[in-house]
Amino acid sequence: MRNLFYALICVLTISACSNSASNKTLPILGNREADTKTVDGKTVTDTIYQTIPKFNFIDQYGDSVSNKTLDGNIYVADFFFTTCPSICPVMHRNMLAVYKEFKNVGDFKIISHTIDPKHDSVAVMKKYADNLGITGKNWLFLQGQKEETYKLAKSYMVEAREGNVHDGYFILIDKQKRVRGSYLGTDPNEVTKMIADIKILQAEPDQTIVQ
Repeated sequence: MRNLFYALICVLTISACSNSASNKTLPILGNREADTKTVDGKTVTDTIYQTIPKFNFIDQYGDSVSNKTLDGNIYVADFFFTTCPSICPVMHRNMLAVYKEFKNVGDFKIISHTIDPKHDSVAVMKKYADNLGITGKNWLFLQGQKEETYKLAKSYMVEAREGNVHDGYFILIDKQKRVRGSYLGTDPNEVTKMIADIKILQAEPDQTIVQ
């Protein structure tokens, strides 16, 4: 009887741990504002979170990619340039683990913005992607105006500026285009954590998509 009691306690403990893990959620990062309005005679306050603004770039296939292209997707963004002699090769070797984990997932993408569009033409980006073994449309390398790229980096809460200077972070974005995580792309442990966090985000109920 005593053994049965201890077995029951163990099962309940394991069940409680499992429920706790499955209920985990990621924080929403960035600025937020309170939006107070009257609904059915009652004062209601909603929280408006920082979201990624509109953009329009060209990918390694020469196709246009905008914020609308990413509607309904969880995605990871970063900034790089193909001739980078330091952190970019390490970042993208680590990003390959993310690509391989989710390359067959339809509502997940990776977008890498070059900060050297003068050199990183469509042909150069395609060759760079080919050398990494990237096929299909799950990992897109994007080229656009430098000023627009620098401005977009600020919305991801990272730095990209003249002189080919950029941060080495991977930024996790949810389907509502809100920032949900930031991970040092040169650290394999951080990338492993990001993969786990992507799975947590995938388990969240879908909500209204920001237009």
